[in-house]
Amino acid sequence: MIHVQKTDVPSLVRVSPSDVEFFTPEPGLKRRILAHNPNMMLVEHHMENGWAGARHSHPHDQLVYVISGHLKFSCGEEEFEARAGDSFVVRGGVEHQAWAFEPSVVLDVFTPAREDYKP
Repeated sequence: MIHVQKTDVPSLVRVSPSDVEFFTPEPGLKRRILAHNPNMMLVEHHMENGWAGARHSHPHDQLVYVISGHLKFSCGEEEFEARAGDSFVVRGGVEHQAWAFEPSVVLDVFTPAREDYKP
């Protein structure tokens, strides 16, 4: 388990959506980092209709909340669909993948923060 001393973490991090820009890590996907500290990261993803992410894993736990749209997820051996209001958690190290059936917006919380997501 990664533990960060409280003295290493700011007591408050405030971010307005107008303060952060979207970037496009791959065709059909826009991402912006809304807030983060070493222990966690809040990320907003916008997926175009037909977008399919590569199957992957990472050591971070990932909490997913679907704001809008309709997606299919594969997590380990399980496949399921998710719509606005649905949420789930993917344990670090588990292979997963997502597909967008329509334009979709998802909030992801990663713990610890994903250094590889920082632009």
